[in-house]
Amino acid sequence: MTAASSGPAFSVHDIPFSTHGSWFGISPVLAEKTRAEDLHLVSHQNGMHAVLRLVPLDAATGERAETTVRATPSLLSWTGTDGRIDLAYESPDTVRVRGEGVGLRVTAAVKALTPFSGTYFYRDPVDDAHVFTSYETGRRYRVTVLSGTLADVSGAQTLGAGERGLTVTAGADGSWEVAVEELDSARQPFRSSSTFGEVMEAARQSFAEFVDTVAPWRSAATPAAELAAYVVWSATVRPAGLVTRPAVLMSKHWMDKVWSWDHCFNALALAPGSPRLAWDQFSLPFDHQDEAGALPDSVTHSEVLHNFVKPPIHGWTLGHLRRRLPEPPGRTELAEAYDRLARWTDFWLTARRAPGASLPHYQHGNDSGWDNATTFDPQRVAVTADLAAFLILQLHELADLAAELDRPDDAHTWTRTADATQAAMLDQLWTGERFVARGVDSDDTWSSSSLLDLMPIVLGEHLPESVSGVLADRIEAHLTPHGLATELPTSPHYLSDGYWRGPIWAPATVLVEDGLRRAGHRRLADEISARFRALCETYGFAENFDALTGTGLRDRAYTWTASSYLLLARDHQQRRADAGTDTTVA
Repeated sequence: MTAASSGPAFSVHDIPFSTHGSWFGISPVLAEKTRAEDLHLVSHQNGMHAVLRLVPLDAATGERAETTVRATPSLLSWTGTDGRIDLAYESPDTVRVRGEGVGLRVTAAVKALTPFSGTYFYRDPVDDAHVFTSYETGRRYRVTVLSGTLADVSGAQTLGAGERGLTVTAGADGSWEVAVEELDSARQPFRSSSTFGEVMEAARQSFAEFVDTVAPWRSAATPAAELAAYVVWSATVRPAGLVTRPAVLMSKHWMDKVWSWDHCFNALALAPGSPRLAWDQFSLPFDHQDEAGALPDSVTHSEVLHNFVKPPIHGWTLGHLRRRLPEPPGRTELAEAYDRLARWTDFWLTARRAPGASLPHYQHGNDSGWDNATTFDPQRVAVTADLAAFLILQLHELADLAAELDRPDDAHTWTRTADATQAAMLDQLWTGERFVARGVDSDDTWSSSSLLDLMPIVLGEHLPESVSGVLADRIEAHLTPHGLATELPTSPHYLSDGYWRGPIWAPATVLVEDGLRRAGHRRLADEISARFRALCETYGFAENFDALTGTGLRDRAYTWTASSYLLLARDHQQRRADAGTDTTVA
């Protein structure tokens, strides 16, 4: 049996094997800091749940076979000394698995079954398939043997504790094949007119078409572009539950949500080549906007959280999104976006401004997206300059939209509010040397060694040169060989794996790079872009990175990191093209 495949190879310990639209992946990562010896089918419906354990078996002994796992976008393989197993997605809810020389044991990942948890297992007398039904996901997992021998079934209809599963081995021709489906209550018996090779080729072509749309500019100078595209493509799920649109999850590891600022970077990366999907990414949190105008903190299959919010970077995002889309949004779409963005802005101007205050405040570091940044050590309820800067950009975008929608009075009001907010930010938070934070319940002010204090650079051309110059110098002090440390490495509060107290993060990188470039600090912007791109090319697309070593930290398959690489790489290639440098696709 041969298995031709294409696309970048990757480790399933870092990136799950999945496909565009699917709610499950194949991975040894079962939860944060939890990795299994064997690969599992892991579903993200109702949360992250390992449902099935997939164990290759030695054909002679029936014991677990030692194999090497290899993955590309279209094919996952276990290879041993005596044979191999291949797995490919036939559709977002169905995988085909075939083998020769080794068998496969499929069991429930958890042995315990209670009235409210675990997995029940039985043979369906309608089609002779075997079904695992999971309390955790609320879905069923049907295994249909297409060829080979059903060598063993154990635990069917068993209650309580016990192993539940089946074993498939080779038939007379030396091979076997099964289909595994994730479904709701029932469907017709599994039938397919496609061979395994055709399934694999269709999967290969699907990804190839995607990467050609989102990264047609890729070249030898952007060697991680295809893998970045795979991270985004494979983390995309179809609408289900509370997810109202096709959605790019932050990961198909444990960070399996759409947070209300992470989605912005995915939208921007997708915009030039996949505009409909990009618009869906931008719009999804707005589908859950509450009566106060606030966006949720996060959205996932079965929950929408409103206990925190995220920063108002959506005006900045919408401006960039409109410029990156191949065709401008229609007037109806634009009017809807304007109304939603206006409500989101009014939330900050009303619910988040104390009586008599001219600037809004955060209620916790989580609201800023920089959860535990040292800016919030003295007080969590605080007025910070990054929030004011994002809101100013959002007000300017609303003014532009209002003018385009023939609402001149609104445009004037938004512009006047932007100017007043910027004046207040400079008057109340700028010392001449740095921005400070201010307590809402006191007149206390303080500064920190967090990069968050320097984020007003996002205002770019709107900042006085004297201010942007000081910010640029301070930002450069955060630049390590790998990128922008979120806490000065010389700070006593710096932690190598301290979340927002040291590691390099993609969103901060993109926002700072863009602001510096618009403020005229192109050399520094180029250097930040180059170092972050090199970081991803060496260490992948982790949630964040050790600022001094470059090592990927936390969730290793994070889509906003992949999207940020695609954004910076595309813009780098465009600048090379504008300068007449060769950008031939590798």
